[in-house]
Amino acid sequence: MQFKRYIFCAGKMGISGCLQLNITACILLFASCVSLAQPSESTQIISLDTYLNQVRKFHPLAQKTALKIEIAELERLRAKGRLDPIVDFGWNQKNFDEKLYYRLFQGQIKLPTKYGLSAVGGYENSEGVFLNPENKTDQFGLWNLGIELDVLQGLIVNERNIGLQQAEVILGQTMFNQAWMLNTILYEAAAAYLQWQQFYLFNQVFLDNQSLSQTYLENTKQLFFNGEKSAIDTLEAFILLQDATNAVNENGINFTNAQIAAQNYFWEDGQRVIISPNELPQVESILPETNISQIDTTNIFADHPILQAYAMKQRSLELGQRLKREKRKPKLKVKYNPLLATSDEGIAPNYVLANYKWGFNFAMPLFMRTERADIQIGLIKLEELELDRNNKANELNNKLDGSLQQLVLLQDQLILAQQTLEGYQRLLDGENEKFRAGESSVFLLNKRQEKYITGQLKLITLQTKLQKEYIKYLYLTNQIDSLF
Repeated sequence: MQFKRYIFCAGKMGISGCLQLNITACILLFASCVSLAQPSESTQIISLDTYLNQVRKFHPLAQKTALKIEIAELERLRAKGRLDPIVDFGWNQKNFDEKLYYRLFQGQIKLPTKYGLSAVGGYENSEGVFLNPENKTDQFGLWNLGIELDVLQGLIVNERNIGLQQAEVILGQTMFNQAWMLNTILYEAAAAYLQWQQFYLFNQVFLDNQSLSQTYLENTKQLFFNGEKSAIDTLEAFILLQDATNAVNENGINFTNAQIAAQNYFWEDGQRVIISPNELPQVESILPETNISQIDTTNIFADHPILQAYAMKQRSLELGQRLKREKRKPKLKVKYNPLLATSDEGIAPNYVLANYKWGFNFAMPLFMRTERADIQIGLIKLEELELDRNNKANELNNKLDGSLQQLVLLQDQLILAQQTLEGYQRLLDGENEKFRAGESSVFLLNKRQEKYITGQLKLITLQTKLQKEYIKYLYLTNQIDSLF
């Protein structure tokens, strides 16, 4: 029997050292007397890496994760839009009783910045019999150019500045969430593929058993004709063949269901792909043949996307807290606009120091109850988030510890199942020799064959469990992409 070595670094959270796993190199090589049916030339093998690549590129949920990133990028664009220049102008005119009561034109452009400072420029021109003197200008109009400054609240920390930073943080959080969602989809798809592989391998065992049962029946019939076996022996051999055929049919149902489950993840260009009967899974194990790179168990989750997403969310809440604390300050907005008139000689504005317009607005809540409550709510949310993050980190650590322990146990079970199967093989070989020598019966041969088939199925089942546990290990450590 051939074996390969697989080494897993299992030193995670109290589990130290590397675990050496000895498992069968190929599930087809159960014993020298077993010859599983090989795919014909017309069949096409869908390897696991091809399958997972297809899932990553075309599965709707995988594409949905990409759309979430696109939305986050658009949210960042919207946050940048708060710094876009704003143009505002209007025209108001009234004519009555053949008189121009008034005509008012006012235009303004405002250039906001990330801080509490905005540059403002404008032009106004007006005339009319009943024009409000406040709005009166000469025929050339009046220009103004100045600033608006938030002196207290909003000077450094304001909604524009915090909004830009939060948009960047949300984009990072979305990317980490997308990576974890994709990792989950690939994990579920790989598990479905391995189930499909398991029932395909079961099918080879049952077909081989059916072929052997057919051979036993033919040999028993020949011995009956030769007078060496009774009619009841031929009936028993026939029933054995029927049982073998029934096992093939029952497994065919399971194989079809497993294929459909794997097919649920198989898409291309927005259309689901039907796996045809001549398309089969690979029979090779997905377990690595070389040593996995050594893992620093103290930092195994340092870059884990789900924990990074929590860190990004925490950063976003902290930015929100800065803005809430800023709102405890009084509001003081100062405006200053020099007025630039034009002369009769041209339209170029002239600056005169004495011509200006200025003002300020001041506001402050007396009790600050809303602001203080917002800050306390934010602190509670931060505390909740920290508790959620610690719980998730602990959950991941415990799941990883459990997965590594399962790998060890399954490895031991697999070795024991292999040894047991080899024993069943020797018993079956011996019973075959006795049967050919006329010292055994179909009944005894059937019992040996049943034990051997049971051993084969158990070995395949354990192999599948071990492979599934391995992809679970990759899933928990966000390394599913190492499979392709």
